[in-house]
Amino acid sequence: MRRQVIKGLAGGLALGAAGFPARPANAQPTLVFGGSDAVGTVLDRTNAMFTKLVNERATGKVKINFIQGEQLGSDVQVIEQMMKGSVAFYGDVLDWYANWVKDFAVLAWGFTFRDNDHFQKFIDSPTFAAMAEELRTKQGLRILAAAPTQPRILFAKKAVQSPDDLKDVKMRVPEIKTYLNLWQAMGTKPARVAWAEVFLGLKTGVIDAAEGPIGSAYAQKFHTAAPAVMRTDHLLSSLHITVNDKVFASLPADVQKIMVDAAKEAVIWGRRESEAETDDLTKKMAAEGAKVITVDRTPFAQRALSAVEGMERDGAWPAGLYQKIRDIR
Repeated sequence: MRRQVIKGLAGGLALGAAGFPARPANAQPTLVFGGSDAVGTVLDRTNAMFTKLVNERATGKVKINFIQGEQLGSDVQVIEQMMKGSVAFYGDVLDWYANWVKDFAVLAWGFTFRDNDHFQKFIDSPTFAAMAEELRTKQGLRILAAAPTQPRILFAKKAVQSPDDLKDVKMRVPEIKTYLNLWQAMGTKPARVAWAEVFLGLKTGVIDAAEGPIGSAYAQKFHTAAPAVMRTDHLLSSLHITVNDKVFASLPADVQKIMVDAAKEAVIWGRRESEAETDDLTKKMAAEGAKVITVDRTPFAQRALSAVEGMERDGAWPAGLYQKIRDIR
């Protein structure tokens, strides 16, 4: 199916300069927005909201065709298509850009942000502006707007109040260096278990704990297999709208403004949606028998900090970047 869609785009929308499909003179251009998140998620709905706003406000000047799900490929594949210009827009989490700008890797390190307000202050800071500008100048990708979204939380067979409670706990952790190093620093023994097998692993005792985005984890019913649910909020995720910079530069000034304003409105809407959904899911898990615990994040953040020097020494991100973000008030 994916190959058929890509083939159809390549053949039916023969791409011209600046990522525009070939079209008659003076015709309204149609730009492709490449989705990569599951249909119905907050990220997907935010992208759809941006598309709706632009299409309503720029009628006759430009139209966005939002292709949902993974029809065009994985996140990395869609980003690469955006770099080439065959896809004009993309929106997901900012972490993926670490593949091209090292600084973004720090966003995948736990307990970097105190809360969503801290994350937003970072997005509004010169530090983030410099990261975004490097992405634009070196890769041709312009971030129109970004905001925080749902956190990742911890599920365990027994309550966890501090990092000491995690000593030698068999925990499912994604095989990503930042994730593995973080949870090893917390004292766990990371275990290799596929995401689709986490519920069974918790149920049978193959693992004692797991972490994940609250929405996805609720959908997998982790809280019924590991009834201690800790609001560690160890990783605050993001949502954003990005455009191919050459495509953006080729548009009239009034259309550019429509897109920037729509992107800002969409991510603010997405943040509100994600925060409301997080509260709702927390209540649902409690109602379904889980013990939801809001932990003191300070000792966890201190333990995370103890491993930052090693991450920076290994070149995961530039030295001092983590602390610079932590110091934002």
